[in-house]
Amino acid sequence: MRKVNVVILVLLGVAFLIIIQRNLLNLSDFLHKETTHTGAILPFEAELSPDFRVDVARTGDEIPVVISAAEERLGAAVAAMNSIYQNTKANVVFTVVTLNDTVDHLKVWLSSPRLKNIKYKIVLFKPELLIGKTPKNSQLVETTKPLTFARYYLPSYLPEAEKAIYLDDDIIVQGDIKDLYETSLKSGHAAAFSDDCDSASAKGIVRGAGNQNNYIGFLDFKKEAIKQLGMRANTCSFNPGVIVANLTEWKNSNITGQLEHWMTLNTQEDLYSKTLAESITTPPLLIVFYKRHSAVDPMWHIRHLGTTGAGNRYSPQFVKAAKLLHWNGHYKPWGRGSSFTDVWDKWFIPDPTGKFYPIRRHGGEK
Repeated sequence: MRKVNVVILVLLGVAFLIIIQRNLLNLSDFLHKETTHTGAILPFEAELSPDFRVDVARTGDEIPVVISAAEERLGAAVAAMNSIYQNTKANVVFTVVTLNDTVDHLKVWLSSPRLKNIKYKIVLFKPELLIGKTPKNSQLVETTKPLTFARYYLPSYLPEAEKAIYLDDDIIVQGDIKDLYETSLKSGHAAAFSDDCDSASAKGIVRGAGNQNNYIGFLDFKKEAIKQLGMRANTCSFNPGVIVANLTEWKNSNITGQLEHWMTLNTQEDLYSKTLAESITTPPLLIVFYKRHSAVDPMWHIRHLGTTGAGNRYSPQFVKAAKLLHWNGHYKPWGRGSSFTDVWDKWFIPDPTGKFYPIRRHGGEK
């Protein structure tokens, strides 16, 4: 009888332990689910300031993002990187293309607490690559600065990558950069751009140059070299401030070599339109990628925020909904006269060295 009782007690004890273990496992699963849920949502709630967003585990394959960083515009590049990083949980790795005299300043800035988890590498651009390829015109000093042409050499920065995103520094990303990276490129296409006739950005007016939505706004169709290409002058142009690049196809098609060819030829034959008000970077790209590029979702490149009247062209609601904002034009969000500077300010991180600051915040415009 005693043996039976002992057996019963042992069985009851085992059953009790099994019940306790299951309850503990269920509690553990519950807590794990709650932690995962909170970690996935909290960093991306729109009402939270970037100052208070917590870092999350970065998952998946690397997403290479290339951005140039000129010394006088370094705050722009940092703000762009911050906006990209804070709005995704993808494994973004930045390649920052700059010049030797900017490296130390850049490293100090990127060591700021809010940027300490960002993955990046710094690549030095070699200005000697441009010898004999840019016009010697004092009026074009601003548009012929070396880093303006950094986008021409994308595969050299990422020799192992098959795909990458290039972004100008005067942008802010509000969507998940992974969505842009997953832009589908057609077979044989080395890049995707936003066409200038595809969205609310299409009617952007470039100050001093009129409506530049087509090729004739950038190229001189009276020149023989342009005539021989057989391009239609009214073809929609595109903006190369945002590029999704197939680097394998870029190398196979020798896109860099083709761009350098047209740069050099322009110094000899002056092939660009006389109405062109800004960058001389776009014309070679328009030639090389004529009818050979894929399209970027229009909401991933809302342009002309740096032009006169941008505040009237776009509503605050539209700007808030946009995935990527581009202040191309004369008025930059860190300077005077720009629209929607409050959006840019949200992502700006003060310069630890005090060298860079938004101009409007000083003097009589604090």
